[in-house]
Amino acid sequence: MARLKVAVLISGRGSNLQALIDACAGPDFPATIAKVVSNRPGVEGLARAERAGIPTQIVDHRGHPDRATFDSALHAALAETGAELVCLAGFMRLLTPGFVEAWRDRLINIHPSLLPAFPGLDTHARALAAGVRISGCTVHFVRATMDEGPIIVQGAVPVLADDDANSLAARVLAAEHRCYPLALRLIAEGRVHIVGERAVIDRSAPATDVLINPS
Repeated sequence: MARLKVAVLISGRGSNLQALIDACAGPDFPATIAKVVSNRPGVEGLARAERAGIPTQIVDHRGHPDRATFDSALHAALAETGAELVCLAGFMRLLTPGFVEAWRDRLINIHPSLLPAFPGLDTHARALAAGVRISGCTVHFVRATMDEGPIIVQGAVPVLADDDANSLAARVLAAEHRCYPLALRLIAEGRVHIVGERAVIDRSAPATDVLINPS
């Protein structure tokens, strides 16, 4: 069976990129990373890709006069790889509606909260300020509105009494590194279908336990 060809967009250190690289290195994993594209030169994520032998490209947003021309260059960089799916992994640019529509249902993102709660930035500080007992991460298909779209996978972690934003972020990040490869596997195996604005997973096993905090 042919492996799904994936491109990954990054802006920084690429820890979620590394989780995807590690997963794709497995002989039975149904996807492969064809290219890693960064809007910033010199970031750690590019070095991670190069160490793994994955082609890289820089499409620097600062070299384009507006979002539309940047997104056009980004689209061209992705299209030439023959990518069937694009993963945003710490890509810190808002994409234009035209770009999102061109890659509709072939563009996914990971966000460090249990969407629809806490979209946008500063998610961990906001979660702590709200006093939530459970936080986590969400992998979802991208839509034109920031941090919206059909949810594929969510991972939940407890919020501890002595947490600050950094300690909570570290716990959520560990969940991200499990959830993103899972979401990619589900898509690559053809098990994810969009029905309306919901992602329906074929043959998914329901969780057998409940995370309750405090216990």
